[in-house]
Amino acid sequence: MPADARVASAVAHWGPRFTVNGVTVADFERVTSGLERWEDWCDAWSAAGERHEQLGRNALADGRFRSAGGHLAQAAVYHHFAKFVFVVDPDRMREAHRRAVDCLAEALPHLDPPGRRVEIPFEGARLVGVLRLPREEGPRPVVVLLPGLDSTKEELGSTEQTFLERGLATFSLDGPGQGEAEYDLPIRGDWAPVAEAIWEVLGTMPELDRNRLAVWGVSLGGYYAPRVAAALGERAAACVALAGPFNFGECWDGLPQLTRDTFRHRSGATDDDEARRIASTLDLSGCAEELVAPLLVVFGRQDRLIPWPHAERLRDATGGPAALLMLEDGNHGCANVAPHHRPLTADWLAARLLDAPEPSFPVPSTTKAG
Repeated sequence: MPADARVASAVAHWGPRFTVNGVTVADFERVTSGLERWEDWCDAWSAAGERHEQLGRNALADGRFRSAGGHLAQAAVYHHFAKFVFVVDPDRMREAHRRAVDCLAEALPHLDPPGRRVEIPFEGARLVGVLRLPREEGPRPVVVLLPGLDSTKEELGSTEQTFLERGLATFSLDGPGQGEAEYDLPIRGDWAPVAEAIWEVLGTMPELDRNRLAVWGVSLGGYYAPRVAAALGERAAACVALAGPFNFGECWDGLPQLTRDTFRHRSGATDDDEARRIASTLDLSGCAEELVAPLLVVFGRQDRLIPWPHAERLRDATGGPAALLMLEDGNHGCANVAPHHRPLTADWLAARLLDAPEPSFPVPSTTKAG
Protein backbone atom coordinates (compact mmCIF):
# COMPACT_ATOMS: atom_id res chain seq x y z
CA MET A 1 0.00 0.00 0.00
CA PRO A 2 1.54 3.35 -0.97
CA ALA A 3 2.41 5.57 1.97
CA ASP A 4 0.79 8.64 0.39
CA ALA A 5 -3.01 8.60 0.60
CA ARG A 6 -3.21 10.61 -2.63
CA VAL A 7 -1.32 7.91 -4.52
CA ALA A 8 -3.44 5.21 -2.91
CA SER A 9 -6.62 6.99 -3.97
CA ALA A 10 -5.34 7.49 -7.52
CA VAL A 11 -4.37 3.85 -7.92
CA ALA A 12 -7.63 2.61 -6.44
CA HIS A 13 -9.96 4.74 -8.56
CA TRP A 14 -8.24 5.75 -11.81
CA GLY A 15 -7.18 2.43 -13.32
CA PRO A 16 -10.24 1.93 -15.58
CA ARG A 17 -10.12 5.51 -16.80
CA PHE A 18 -6.45 5.30 -17.72
CA THR A 19 -6.68 1.94 -19.46
CA VAL A 20 -9.86 2.64 -21.43
CA ASN A 21 -8.26 5.83 -22.78
CA GLY A 22 -4.97 4.38 -24.01
CA VAL A 23 -2.72 3.31 -21.11
CA THR A 24 -1.88 -0.39 -21.17
CA VAL A 25 -2.79 -2.40 -18.09
CA ALA A 26 0.83 -3.52 -17.73
CA ASP A 27 2.08 0.07 -17.83
CA PHE A 28 -0.48 1.20 -15.26
CA GLU A 29 0.63 -1.54 -12.88
CA ARG A 30 4.32 -0.96 -13.62
CA VAL A 31 4.20 2.80 -13.05
CA THR A 32 1.97 2.85 -9.99
CA SER A 33 3.41 -0.16 -8.16
CA GLY A 34 6.60 1.68 -7.27
CA LEU A 35 5.05 5.02 -6.31
CA GLU A 36 5.02 6.05 -2.68
CA ARG A 37 4.83 9.85 -2.90
CA TRP A 38 2.37 11.96 -4.85
CA GLU A 39 5.24 14.32 -5.66
CA ASP A 40 6.75 11.55 -7.84
CA TRP A 41 3.59 10.97 -9.89
CA CYS A 42 4.36 13.37 -12.73
CA ASP A 43 7.93 12.19 -13.27
CA ALA A 44 6.94 8.52 -13.27
CA TRP A 45 4.27 8.96 -15.91
CA SER A 46 6.45 11.31 -17.95
CA ALA A 47 9.13 8.62 -18.07
CA ALA A 48 6.57 6.08 -19.28
CA GLY A 49 5.35 8.56 -21.89
CA GLU A 50 8.92 9.14 -23.05
CA ARG A 51 9.32 5.43 -23.81
CA HIS A 52 6.26 5.47 -26.07
CA GLU A 53 7.41 8.75 -27.56
CA GLN A 54 10.73 7.15 -28.53
CA LEU A 55 8.87 4.31 -30.24
CA GLY A 56 7.08 6.95 -32.27
CA ARG A 57 10.27 8.79 -33.17
CA ASN A 58 11.87 5.53 -34.30
CA ALA A 59 8.85 4.74 -36.46
CA LEU A 60 8.96 8.22 -38.02
CA ALA A 61 12.65 7.78 -38.86
CA ASP A 62 11.84 4.47 -40.56
CA GLY A 63 8.94 5.91 -42.54
CA ARG A 64 6.45 3.71 -40.65
CA PHE A 65 3.96 6.51 -40.34
CA ARG A 66 0.90 4.56 -39.20
CA SER A 67 2.89 3.09 -36.30
CA ALA A 68 4.35 6.50 -35.55
CA GLY A 69 0.89 8.01 -35.25
CA GLY A 70 -0.24 5.31 -32.87
CA HIS A 71 2.85 5.51 -30.67
CA LEU A 72 2.84 9.30 -30.48
CA ALA A 73 -0.88 9.50 -29.73
CA GLN A 74 -0.37 6.99 -26.94
CA ALA A 75 2.61 8.96 -25.64
CA ALA A 76 0.37 12.04 -25.54
CA VAL A 77 -2.05 10.18 -23.27
CA TYR A 78 0.77 9.18 -20.89
CA HIS A 79 2.13 12.72 -20.71
CA HIS A 80 -1.41 13.97 -20.15
CA PHE A 81 -1.86 11.65 -17.20
CA ALA A 82 1.50 12.83 -15.87
CA LYS A 83 0.05 16.33 -15.51
CA PHE A 84 -3.41 15.08 -14.52
CA VAL A 85 -4.48 16.95 -11.31
CA PHE A 86 -0.78 17.48 -10.52
CA VAL A 87 -1.20 21.06 -9.31
CA VAL A 88 1.34 20.52 -6.51
CA ASP A 89 4.11 21.58 -8.94
CA PRO A 90 2.75 23.84 -11.72
CA ASP A 91 6.08 24.02 -13.59
CA ARG A 92 6.48 20.25 -13.89
CA MET A 93 2.78 19.95 -14.70
CA ARG A 94 3.10 22.47 -17.52
CA GLU A 95 6.14 20.71 -18.99
CA ALA A 96 4.29 17.37 -19.03
CA HIS A 97 1.35 19.11 -20.67
CA ARG A 98 3.60 20.63 -23.32
CA ARG A 99 4.91 17.18 -24.22
CA ALA A 100 1.36 15.81 -24.44
CA VAL A 101 0.34 18.61 -26.81
CA ASP A 102 3.46 18.21 -28.95
CA CYS A 103 3.10 14.43 -29.22
CA LEU A 104 -0.51 14.63 -30.32
CA ALA A 105 0.28 17.38 -32.83
CA GLU A 106 2.95 15.15 -34.40
CA ALA A 107 0.61 12.15 -34.38
CA LEU A 108 -2.38 13.83 -36.03
CA PRO A 109 -1.33 13.55 -39.71
CA HIS A 110 -0.63 9.84 -39.26
CA LEU A 111 -3.80 8.76 -37.47
CA ASP A 112 -6.55 6.83 -39.21
CA PRO A 113 -8.42 8.97 -39.97
CA PRO A 114 -5.99 11.87 -39.61
CA GLY A 115 -6.70 15.01 -37.64
CA ARG A 116 -5.78 18.65 -37.68
CA ARG A 117 -5.32 21.31 -35.06
CA VAL A 118 -7.80 24.20 -34.95
CA GLU A 119 -7.26 27.41 -32.97
CA ILE A 120 -10.18 29.70 -32.09
CA PRO A 121 -9.54 33.28 -30.89
CA PHE A 122 -11.54 33.76 -27.69
CA GLU A 123 -11.64 36.66 -25.24
CA GLY A 124 -8.06 37.72 -25.84
CA ALA A 125 -6.77 34.15 -25.68
CA ARG A 126 -7.53 31.03 -27.70
CA LEU A 127 -9.35 27.74 -27.54
CA VAL A 128 -7.67 24.79 -29.25
CA GLY A 129 -9.43 21.82 -30.78
CA VAL A 130 -8.70 18.76 -32.90
CA LEU A 131 -10.85 18.04 -35.94
CA ARG A 132 -11.01 14.52 -37.40
CA LEU A 133 -13.09 13.55 -40.42
CA PRO A 134 -14.40 10.10 -41.34
CA ARG A 135 -13.52 8.61 -44.70
CA GLU A 136 -16.99 9.16 -46.19
CA GLU A 137 -17.36 11.94 -48.74
CA GLY A 138 -19.52 15.03 -48.37
CA PRO A 139 -20.19 17.41 -45.49
CA ARG A 140 -20.37 15.26 -42.38
CA PRO A 141 -22.32 15.67 -39.17
CA VAL A 142 -20.05 16.55 -36.28
CA VAL A 143 -19.81 15.66 -32.60
CA VAL A 144 -18.17 18.27 -30.37
CA LEU A 145 -16.36 16.50 -27.51
CA LEU A 146 -15.82 18.39 -24.25
CA PRO A 147 -13.46 17.04 -21.56
CA GLY A 148 -13.83 17.43 -17.82
CA LEU A 149 -12.10 19.16 -14.93
CA ASP A 150 -8.56 18.09 -15.81
CA SER A 151 -9.07 15.94 -18.86
CA THR A 152 -8.06 17.40 -22.21
CA LYS A 153 -8.44 16.76 -25.92
CA GLU A 154 -5.34 14.52 -25.73
CA GLU A 155 -7.35 12.02 -23.66
CA LEU A 156 -10.30 11.68 -26.04
CA GLY A 157 -8.86 9.67 -28.93
CA SER A 158 -10.54 6.37 -28.10
CA THR A 159 -13.90 8.12 -27.67
CA GLU A 160 -13.44 9.92 -30.99
CA GLN A 161 -12.90 6.59 -32.69
CA THR A 162 -16.34 5.26 -31.75
CA PHE A 163 -17.95 8.22 -33.52
CA LEU A 164 -15.60 8.26 -36.52
CA GLU A 165 -16.27 4.57 -37.22
CA ARG A 166 -19.95 5.45 -37.64
CA GLY A 167 -19.35 8.27 -40.11
CA LEU A 168 -19.45 11.17 -37.63
CA ALA A 169 -16.76 13.85 -37.62
CA THR A 170 -15.30 14.79 -34.24
CA PHE A 171 -14.13 18.10 -32.84
CA SER A 172 -12.45 17.71 -29.43
CA LEU A 173 -12.01 21.05 -27.69
CA ASP A 174 -10.08 22.42 -24.73
CA GLY A 175 -12.47 25.01 -23.31
CA PRO A 176 -11.90 27.66 -20.61
CA GLY A 177 -9.96 26.16 -17.71
CA GLN A 178 -9.05 23.09 -19.76
CA GLY A 179 -5.89 21.95 -21.51
CA GLU A 180 -4.22 24.61 -23.60
CA ALA A 181 -6.72 27.24 -22.42
CA GLU A 182 -6.22 26.58 -18.70
CA TYR A 183 -3.34 29.05 -18.36
CA ASP A 184 -5.23 32.06 -19.70
CA LEU A 185 -8.94 31.35 -19.18
CA PRO A 186 -10.34 30.14 -15.85
CA ILE A 187 -13.16 27.68 -15.39
CA ARG A 188 -16.52 29.37 -15.93
CA GLY A 189 -20.14 28.42 -15.47
CA ASP A 190 -21.49 30.31 -18.48
CA TRP A 191 -20.57 28.52 -21.71
CA ALA A 192 -22.89 30.47 -24.03
CA PRO A 193 -19.95 32.49 -25.46
CA VAL A 194 -18.04 29.23 -25.97
CA ALA A 195 -21.04 27.76 -27.78
CA GLU A 196 -21.13 30.70 -30.18
CA ALA A 197 -17.40 30.43 -30.84
CA ILE A 198 -17.81 26.74 -31.64
CA TRP A 199 -20.77 27.44 -33.93
CA GLU A 200 -18.87 30.11 -35.82
CA VAL A 201 -15.68 28.11 -36.39
CA LEU A 202 -17.52 24.99 -37.52
CA GLY A 203 -19.39 27.13 -40.02
CA THR A 204 -16.07 27.94 -41.74
CA MET A 205 -15.38 24.27 -42.48
CA PRO A 206 -16.98 23.02 -45.72
CA GLU A 207 -16.24 19.42 -44.69
CA LEU A 208 -18.83 19.73 -41.93
CA ASP A 209 -22.59 20.06 -41.82
CA ARG A 210 -23.03 22.11 -38.67
CA ASN A 211 -26.81 21.77 -38.97
CA ARG A 212 -26.18 18.21 -37.81
CA LEU A 213 -24.19 19.08 -34.71
CA ALA A 214 -24.16 17.12 -31.46
CA VAL A 215 -22.37 17.89 -28.20
CA TRP A 216 -20.84 15.22 -25.94
CA GLY A 217 -19.17 15.81 -22.58
CA VAL A 218 -17.74 13.73 -19.74
CA SER A 219 -17.46 14.56 -16.03
CA LEU A 220 -17.39 18.35 -15.77
CA GLY A 221 -17.76 18.23 -19.54
CA GLY A 222 -21.08 16.54 -18.77
CA TYR A 223 -22.07 19.94 -17.36
CA TYR A 224 -20.52 21.95 -20.21
CA ALA A 225 -22.21 19.92 -22.97
CA PRO A 226 -25.76 20.72 -21.77
CA ARG A 227 -24.74 24.36 -21.35
CA VAL A 228 -23.53 24.47 -24.96
CA ALA A 229 -26.63 22.66 -26.26
CA ALA A 230 -28.88 24.98 -24.27
CA ALA A 231 -27.12 28.05 -25.69
CA LEU A 232 -27.40 26.71 -29.23
CA GLY A 233 -31.09 25.91 -28.79
CA GLU A 234 -32.58 24.46 -31.98
CA ARG A 235 -29.19 24.66 -33.70
CA ALA A 236 -28.08 21.61 -31.69
CA ALA A 237 -29.27 18.25 -32.99
CA ALA A 238 -28.42 16.14 -29.91
CA CYS A 239 -26.53 16.17 -26.62
CA VAL A 240 -24.86 13.52 -24.46
CA ALA A 241 -23.97 14.21 -20.82
CA LEU A 242 -21.77 11.54 -19.25
CA ALA A 243 -21.30 11.74 -15.47
CA GLY A 244 -21.90 15.48 -15.26
CA PRO A 245 -23.11 17.47 -12.24
CA PHE A 246 -26.34 19.44 -12.19
CA ASN A 247 -24.82 21.82 -9.65
CA PHE A 248 -21.12 21.27 -8.99
CA GLY A 249 -21.09 23.32 -5.80
CA GLU A 250 -23.49 20.86 -4.18
CA CYS A 251 -20.89 18.12 -4.69
CA TRP A 252 -18.05 20.05 -3.07
CA ASP A 253 -17.94 18.45 0.38
CA GLY A 254 -17.79 14.96 -1.11
CA LEU A 255 -14.98 15.63 -3.57
CA PRO A 256 -11.48 14.19 -3.00
CA GLN A 257 -8.82 16.69 -2.00
CA LEU A 258 -7.00 16.29 -5.32
CA THR A 259 -10.18 17.25 -7.16
CA ARG A 260 -10.83 20.29 -4.96
CA ASP A 261 -7.20 21.42 -5.29
CA THR A 262 -7.38 21.09 -9.07
CA PHE A 263 -10.63 23.02 -9.32
CA ARG A 264 -9.20 25.77 -7.13
CA HIS A 265 -6.15 25.98 -9.41
CA ARG A 266 -8.11 25.86 -12.69
CA SER A 267 -10.72 28.39 -11.52
CA GLY A 268 -8.17 30.91 -10.26
CA ALA A 269 -9.59 30.81 -6.74
CA THR A 270 -7.36 31.94 -3.90
CA ASP A 271 -8.72 29.53 -1.30
CA ASP A 272 -11.18 26.71 -0.73
CA ASP A 273 -14.08 29.01 0.12
CA GLU A 274 -13.73 30.96 -3.12
CA ALA A 275 -13.39 27.71 -5.07
CA ARG A 276 -16.62 26.45 -3.53
CA ARG A 277 -18.38 29.67 -4.48
CA ILE A 278 -17.18 29.39 -8.08
CA ALA A 279 -18.19 25.73 -8.17
CA SER A 280 -21.72 26.80 -7.23
CA THR A 281 -21.91 28.92 -10.40
CA LEU A 282 -21.69 25.71 -12.42
CA ASP A 283 -25.43 25.24 -12.13
CA LEU A 284 -27.88 24.05 -14.79
CA SER A 285 -31.03 25.09 -12.95
CA GLY A 286 -31.30 28.40 -14.77
CA CYS A 287 -30.81 27.11 -18.29
CA ALA A 288 -31.67 23.40 -18.54
CA GLU A 289 -35.15 24.18 -19.87
CA GLU A 290 -33.49 25.87 -22.86
CA LEU A 291 -31.95 22.53 -23.86
CA VAL A 292 -34.50 21.41 -26.46
CA ALA A 293 -32.34 18.97 -28.43
CA PRO A 294 -32.69 15.26 -27.65
CA LEU A 295 -30.57 14.49 -24.59
CA LEU A 296 -28.95 11.26 -23.43
CA VAL A 297 -27.70 11.25 -19.83
CA VAL A 298 -25.30 8.42 -18.97
CA PHE A 299 -24.41 7.87 -15.34
CA GLY A 300 -22.92 5.32 -12.94
CA ARG A 301 -24.75 4.68 -9.71
CA GLN A 302 -21.40 4.00 -7.99
CA ASP A 303 -20.03 7.44 -8.93
CA ARG A 304 -18.05 8.66 -5.92
CA LEU A 305 -17.69 12.26 -7.16
CA ILE A 306 -21.14 13.23 -8.45
CA PRO A 307 -24.18 11.72 -6.66
CA TRP A 308 -26.39 9.87 -9.11
CA PRO A 309 -29.56 11.95 -8.39
CA HIS A 310 -27.89 14.75 -10.40
CA ALA A 311 -28.54 12.65 -13.51
CA GLU A 312 -32.26 12.44 -12.78
CA ARG A 313 -32.43 16.18 -12.14
CA LEU A 314 -30.91 16.91 -15.53
CA ARG A 315 -33.22 14.48 -17.31
CA ASP A 316 -36.28 16.01 -15.69
CA ALA A 317 -35.27 19.68 -16.10
CA THR A 318 -34.60 19.86 -19.83
CA GLY A 319 -37.04 21.32 -22.32
CA GLY A 320 -36.72 18.53 -24.88
CA PRO A 321 -36.88 14.73 -24.97
CA ALA A 322 -34.43 13.10 -22.57
CA ALA A 323 -33.27 9.57 -21.80
CA LEU A 324 -31.25 8.36 -18.82
CA LEU A 325 -29.00 5.32 -18.97
CA MET A 326 -28.13 4.46 -15.35
CA LEU A 327 -25.38 1.86 -15.11
CA GLU A 328 -25.66 0.15 -11.76
CA ASP A 329 -21.96 -0.79 -11.50
CA GLY A 330 -20.63 2.35 -13.18
CA ASN A 331 -18.00 4.50 -11.51
CA HIS A 332 -17.35 8.17 -12.24
CA GLY A 333 -17.33 8.49 -16.02
CA CYS A 334 -18.40 4.83 -16.28
CA ALA A 335 -14.90 3.94 -17.50
CA ASN A 336 -15.16 0.58 -15.72
CA VAL A 337 -18.19 -0.36 -17.85
CA ALA A 338 -17.22 1.34 -21.12
CA PRO A 339 -18.57 -1.44 -23.41
CA HIS A 340 -22.01 -0.90 -21.88
CA HIS A 341 -22.28 2.75 -22.91
CA ARG A 342 -19.69 3.86 -25.49
CA PRO A 343 -21.05 1.92 -28.50
CA LEU A 344 -24.61 2.63 -27.41
CA THR A 345 -23.89 6.35 -27.16
CA ALA A 346 -22.30 6.40 -30.60
CA ASP A 347 -25.25 4.50 -32.09
CA TRP A 348 -27.71 6.87 -30.39
CA LEU A 349 -25.96 9.88 -31.93
CA ALA A 350 -25.72 8.19 -35.34
CA ALA A 351 -29.49 7.59 -35.20
CA ARG A 352 -30.05 11.33 -34.75
CA LEU A 353 -27.39 12.64 -37.11
CA LEU A 354 -27.39 9.99 -39.86
CA ASP A 355 -30.79 8.27 -39.58
CA ALA A 356 -29.00 5.09 -38.50
CA PRO A 357 -30.92 2.34 -36.65
CA GLU A 358 -32.25 3.38 -33.25
CA PRO A 359 -30.58 1.46 -30.40
CA SER A 360 -32.69 -0.14 -27.69
CA PHE A 361 -31.83 0.76 -24.11
CA PRO A 362 -31.43 -1.82 -21.37
CA VAL A 363 -33.63 -1.68 -18.33
CA PRO A 364 -33.56 0.36 -16.05
CA SER A 365 -33.04 3.23 -18.47
CA THR A 366 -35.77 5.86 -18.43
CA THR A 367 -37.05 8.43 -20.92
CA LYS A 368 -38.91 11.72 -20.78
CA ALA A 369 -40.78 13.21 -23.71
CA GLY A 370 -40.04 16.78 -24.60
